[in-house]
Amino acid sequence: MRSERVTVTLPAELVAEARDAVSRGSAASLSAYVAEAVKARQDRDRSLATLADLYGGPPPADELDAARRSLRPVPPVAVG
Repeated sequence: MRSERVTVTLPAELVAEARDAVSRGSAASLSAYVAEAVKARQDRDRSLATLADLYGGPPPADELDAARRSLRPVPPVAVG
């Protein structure tokens, strides 16, 4: 995948946590950490758009809550 350099402004607390993740080996670099976060957001947005298409609008909050509880997302394991 082709990369492109961009400049973003983030809250200092978020940057500090991201740098800490890199120093712990949870991410290869700050860029990799941010790219993973952006991809996760895009995947979430696409999933919600698919649900909205299926429901003919946003899914009911109680059904989304039930789905979140049943999925119980597991944090990714650092590969390193």
